Amino acid sequence: FVERYTKFVKERSEIETNYAKQIRNLSKKYQPKKNSREEEESKYTSCVAFLTTLNELNDYAGQHEVIAENLTSQIISELSRYLQELKTERKSHFHDGRKAQQHIESSWKQLESCKRKFERDCKEADRAQQYFEKMDADINVTKADVEKARQQAQMRHQMASDSKSDYSAYLQKFNQEQNEHYYTVIPNIFQKLQEMEERRIERLGVCMKTFAEVDRQVLPIVGKCLDGMTKAAESIEPKTDSKQVVESYKSGFEPPGDVEFEDYGQAMKRTASETSLSNSKDGKERPGGKSKGKLWPFIKNKNKPPPAPPASSLPSPSAVPNDPQSPKQHKEPISHRLNDFMTSKPKMHCLRSLRRGVSGSGPEDFSHLPPEQRRKKLQGKIDELSKDIQKEMDQRDALTKMKDVYAKNPQMGDPTSVDPRLTEIGQNIEKLQHEVQKFEAWLAEVEGRMPSKSDTQRRQSGLYETQNNTSMGNNCAQDRESPDGSYTEEQNSETHVKFDDEFDDEEALPTIGTCKALYPFEGHNEGTISVAEGELLYVIEEDKGDGWTRVRRNEDEEGYVPTSYVEVLLETNAKGAMTYI
Repeated sequence: FVERYTKFVKERSEIETNYAKQIRNLSKKYQPKKNSREEEESKYTSCVAFLTTLNELNDYAGQHEVIAENLTSQIISELSRYLQELKTERKSHFHDGRKAQQHIESSWKQLESCKRKFERDCKEADRAQQYFEKMDADINVTKADVEKARQQAQMRHQMASDSKSDYSAYLQKFNQEQNEHYYTVIPNIFQKLQEMEERRIERLGVCMKTFAEVDRQVLPIVGKCLDGMTKAAESIEPKTDSKQVVESYKSGFEPPGDVEFEDYGQAMKRTASETSLSNSKDGKERPGGKSKGKLWPFIKNKNKPPPAPPASSLPSPSAVPNDPQSPKQHKEPISHRLNDFMTSKPKMHCLRSLRRGVSGSGPEDFSHLPPEQRRKKLQGKIDELSKDIQKEMDQRDALTKMKDVYAKNPQMGDPTSVDPRLTEIGQNIEKLQHEVQKFEAWLAEVEGRMPSKSDTQRRQSGLYETQNNTSMGNNCAQDRESPDGSYTEEQNSETHVKFDDEFDDEEALPTIGTCKALYPFEGHNEGTISVAEGELLYVIEEDKGDGWTRVRRNEDEEGYVPTSYVEVLLETNAKGAMTYI
């Protein structure tokens, strides 16, 4: 039974060990992986709570390992050792019992031997007596023979008498040993066996109690683990998480100003408000930078030619070419002027680069990012470089102390052997400090040029002036968001004033090529134009990455058509709206 119970506890211990292992593996499996999106999300309270739950679960698994260890050390090991002692003691008691039994059986045999000898001697004495009487009665027997028979009879009687005495004495001894065997020796052996069994049963009871106590001992810690999980769950704050998302991904762009009234009764004088509308829509649809996927989730995928695109995805929805009440469709002077302005500088940033996300590859100064995201990236880079500088300085201090020790105790080492490493560390510190200064300059530029909440002048201008600091070599300039969502550059804040004044008188966009309609397009939505299959049109603005191309049929009809519906042939030396993609 002890062996059976020991085997039971051993199997329970194995179950606890395997359970703890599976729990640990589960906790490890769901730990956030390094350099992954999960690690980026670990700052949110829900993710922190889940991580805390995993850690508590790991501790919970540890308690089951404690159960297995305690079962092994306090029960299995003890019972295994006790079992060997028990077997030895039991064997000893049975040996004593067999020995006592053999002794009483040997005494009984000796008693039987004495009894048979006494019986034999008595018979011999009787025969000798009968023989003597016979010889004595026979007159023909000599006196000597009679005397000899008489002496033989006396000797036989003496032997019988001695045998009787031996038999009587051994019988008394046997009775005493038999009495001692059945009333002392055997009861003592059985008593020892009984005590051994009682100790065994008591020991099993203690082990069974320990079996329960081992579980009970870890319950407080298990309870703390469960309390930690509950506390972690209660610490989740949805509003805090949402604020962190906003803080992490806000772009820093300023919302557009009010749309100005356009008087169609006057001569065709256009203000910049046409693009303000498109900018406002793009701006509203623009969330903060995303690390993966498209930056503008509300814009349709340009890879799918939409049969009827929504108005919100149109770069210039204010124009309604198919409306019979609408007079001549007006051009887009801002895009035109911006494109002319951009021909003087290489275009380094575009919508596609933004769609790669904040975490994508880009210039060293992060100028491809929105202002707020760029500021955070620059600040993070500065913090990272500061940590590297501190590490290098710590190494320099340690090497300096080592050099001093070598100088005081030359037997420990050569002081000059440290100099090359000190020189290398000094150069590394200079490089890192130079990098810090460079990034600090970019950060100061970003913080100085980001729009302020108290700045209402731009809000009243009616033009959507979104800014993004950009530093590309020596051409550090402010960025503006163009109607298609990409960025264009502006020299300084004075350009804004001239920019608005110059576009009071609108000029028609020049033709940059031709296109042939591959499929018929109805153009029911605002800002689109209907085309027939095989129709030839003029291209006045190339696709900027949103899946739409701006075309002109004649002076009065302009609009957007899906790029995938037409075959575009651009002119080589055209000075029109250039592509940003």
